[in-house]
Amino acid sequence: MNRLLYLAGFAYIAMCATLVARAVRDRRAASGAVVAVAHTRTPAPPVPRTGTSGEQWFAAMKPYCNPVEVEVRTRYTPAPAGSEGAGFSAACFALAGKIERARTIIDDMAAGDRGAAANVLFNVAHPVADAGDDRASGPMMELVLDYWPNNYMALYHAGMSEFSLGQTALADKHLRGFLSMYSEADGFAGAAKAALAKIEAGTAPAPDVKPNAEREPTARP
Repeated sequence: MNRLLYLAGFAYIAMCATLVARAVRDRRAASGAVVAVAHTRTPAPPVPRTGTSGEQWFAAMKPYCNPVEVEVRTRYTPAPAGSEGAGFSAACFALAGKIERARTIIDDMAAGDRGAAANVLFNVAHPVADAGDDRASGPMMELVLDYWPNNYMALYHAGMSEFSLGQTALADKHLRGFLSMYSEADGFAGAAKAALAKIEAGTAPAPDVKPNAEREPTARP
């Protein structure tokens, strides 16, 4: 009798273990199916955009727009293609004082794209000029005028730079051109008229030894 009871007990335990194992297995299978469905419904992350805009390039490059580093940096990290990239590249070289190199960059563009590149250059030079540094911005503005001759603010800043350097003939030409286009009675017009009055009176600053052009080093004998 006792043996029969033991056998019945073991059979009951075995049956319970089988039921529990089946329930665990079914639950795991169901959970895996839910995860698989969830994974199929989750969209793939967007592919990151490659490349960079001219503004981003210039923001990263600007600390190196100096005579010592600009050539190497731009050689290994060239500006993006197109008129915007060319304009920012020219601006970087112009900030470094390499005006002729900047001119070459713009001249290498198609004729129809040079004005757009000069516009980018102007937008870089304008804040420099508005901050009062006409001597630094003057050569850049003169370069802008080669491609955008009726830009009246470029005429003003170029003229004031030339006036400060004693280049009275160029200053007179550019400041008169500015006043012929500018009708506001503000500080810009007042400064231009005052400079012209000094030129006419012969009291303009004496010519500077460093004109607004890129100077080649003098060869030593």
